[in-house]
Amino acid sequence: MSYPDHLREEVEAYLAALRFSPRAATAGLDEAMRYSLLAGGKRIRPVLALATARAIGASPSEVMPLAAALELIHTYSLIHDDLPAMDDDDLRRGRPTCHRVFGEDVAILAGDGLYAEAFRLVLSEQRGEPANVLAAVAELAAATGVDGMVGGQYIDVKELVTRDGVTLRELHALKTGRLIGASVECVSILHRDESVDSPTLPALREFAAELGVLFQIVDDILDVTGTDDALGKPRGSDERHGKLTYVSQYGLDGARDLAQESHANARTALAQATARRPAAAAAELEQITDFIATRRS
Repeated sequence: MSYPDHLREEVEAYLAALRFSPRAATAGLDEAMRYSLLAGGKRIRPVLALATARAIGASPSEVMPLAAALELIHTYSLIHDDLPAMDDDDLRRGRPTCHRVFGEDVAILAGDGLYAEAFRLVLSEQRGEPANVLAAVAELAAATGVDGMVGGQYIDVKELVTRDGVTLRELHALKTGRLIGASVECVSILHRDESVDSPTLPALREFAAELGVLFQIVDDILDVTGTDDALGKPRGSDERHGKLTYVSQYGLDGARDLAQESHANARTALAQATARRPAAAAAELEQITDFIATRRS
């Protein structure tokens, strides 16, 4: 399945140029942050942001600081997820996790630093109407806070799904979907006075939400069917931790059916969102959607 690797390469180059420590005393923290940040991967969230910019008629380069900030936040979440108090994983993207290399104390600080630097990056480097930039930052904060990624993680670690009326889809809409959604939503906010007409926004939001669900369903499937080498971490971690997943709740075939349904819903919403744009405008978003549906790692 094709993937917009040209956008991923632009993201990689931008991330590689980032430095976080202005003084020698914190150079070790900078090393730990960059160790996890530059570990590779498909960079789905920043690539999604760049592709969204193209889809709405803007230049991908215009939103690169925001795109990079999304990856900083995602990396922070991975560092903290891997900690002994959370998932207690030894491998991430095929190499030792941050806390295994630098210690738990430094790993916690590396995650904290990446989260703070993400907002500094957007506020200091992202161009746009000031009100739009602030609104995008507010959405990014909301997507990663209690009503987003962190709240979803809390629901997960406290095993609240099926209790208090919380569904599996609601859990992952917060834990995974909100940041993926922000990759689309924040770009739309930055350009809401220029390229995005009001009928487009609901369809874009629906596309982003469905993409987040699709990503998690496929992730749950791969945790059962993937290989350690392909995943870059031990498979079966969800089962070892007794987590409720789409596979444990619906079975492998049922989860695959749900993934197909979610993929179709995402493509339909994307077609509606880009109906007024040239046909090529949505090509990269289509590639990302299809890649997420068929990925093997």
